[in-house]
Amino acid sequence: MTLHVMLGVPEGEVWAGDADRIVAKTLDGDIGILTGHTPVLGILAPGSVVRILPEGSSGSSGWVQAAVGGGFLSVADDTVSILAREAALGADVNKSAVRSELDSAGDGPSDQDEEARAERAARLAYLSAQLRAAGEES
Repeated sequence: MTLHVMLGVPEGEVWAGDADRIVAKTLDGDIGILTGHTPVLGILAPGSVVRILPEGSSGSSGWVQAAVGGGFLSVADDTVSILAREAALGADVNKSAVRSELDSAGDGPSDQDEEARAERAARLAYLSAQLRAAGEES
């Protein structure tokens, strides 16, 4: 048996296919999903990396890694739906552009209100997650 997985954002599908396992970080902690998993609904941790092992892949190089900027994960009947505010596959990340944006975003104004600071922190976390998904420590 396999898991049927769909990772989507408001603009459309980012990745879909069959997988042997998934690892994601929710607000309640890390969750590993294999076939036969009990139904669950979890809120994705903003700025985290979702790891998907496609069916038939082996070894550490077989994982698909995607940075997510928050959202939720639903598991039911070996179907996994990962719906994120924003997501990027590690293989598609332009590392130099992300590093540049991280460098410039780190110099933001310090007199922002609480909401603006929270948005900035979420953006920085998502950018860092993109580098991790692409195989870099940030």
